Amino acid sequence: MKITSFAIVFVLIFYPLFQIAFMHLEDQDRAQRLTDRYNMMMKTAIQDAAYVLNETVDQDFEPGYGSRKFFRANKERAVETFYRTLALNFNIDGDSVALGALAGYVPAIAVIDYDGYSIYATESFVDADGQAQMGEVWSPKKPYTYSDAQNNTVQFSLDGFVKCFDRVSGRWVQGPRSELADTLQIPLLRDAELFESVRRQTIINGIQSDLAYTINRHNRYAARYGIDYVFTLPQISGEEWDNGIDDIGFAAFLQGIPVGDQQYNNYSFAGGRLTKKKMVYASADPKTGIKYYSRNPAELPAKIEERFESEKEAARSGYFPVRSDRP
Repeated sequence: MKITSFAIVFVLIFYPLFQIAFMHLEDQDRAQRLTDRYNMMMKTAIQDAAYVLNETVDQDFEPGYGSRKFFRANKERAVETFYRTLALNFNIDGDSVALGALAGYVPAIAVIDYDGYSIYATESFVDADGQAQMGEVWSPKKPYTYSDAQNNTVQFSLDGFVKCFDRVSGRWVQGPRSELADTLQIPLLRDAELFESVRRQTIINGIQSDLAYTINRHNRYAARYGIDYVFTLPQISGEEWDNGIDDIGFAAFLQGIPVGDQQYNNYSFAGGRLTKKKMVYASADPKTGIKYYSRNPAELPAKIEERFESEKEAARSGYFPVRSDRP
């Protein structure tokens, strides 16, 4: 067989394989670009939600009443802001049908409050007219509760303030751990290091367990949204949990959105204390594609796309400081 014949046979055999491989690489590149875009949109929505989280709903819960962390989280406003930002970034603002479909990819939202947490998720319920309905509702706030071997109960907060049931005296008492340690027969209160460890683990275990249950239960409702995806709680590192419970905060999960031949799965935490800092804002110039940051959002070339806590963090993400000579 002539060499030209070998070449023709080679091309006929391997060209389709090369074409398939090239198409797969294109799909991967498209998926990565979409994933990066959705990550940015998710981060912005979470930060916006956290930004309004401590818009106090009651003046009695203003900070300063014994603890710098004593806020009552405005969870309704935070969720509204979260979905509003997602709708704007997905270009579906004002489209209730599209927004409802997007909500099907959000299996759970958690608000971490000073003395307990609440989860916002899809539930079946009966309305005032006795009709079965399905929609997103808040769970009752669940306290951060721990019980010891002597059947004493301790309800933790995001700092050292506790509410305790002392089995010996048969009464509920509340106050800073350091003040109650010598007055109650509860061993945990007397060991500051052990107390802090148990406090953090109790908070994390409670939130994590309820989120896992809620996200898994979302699979019952996903088919009604036309979503073919198995929702599960992602692996979250201990460091992220520790940071997530350091102050009142907001956590949300976005899963199952198609990205190329894959499906998007991400989550994000943000703390309400963001409102106490002067943020660094960032956006991309629509003409040049160059990304800029500034502490003054009015200097940006387009609407805010991301927020950072420092110029260094913005620069690390590929943004440049706004220049006065920028075209």
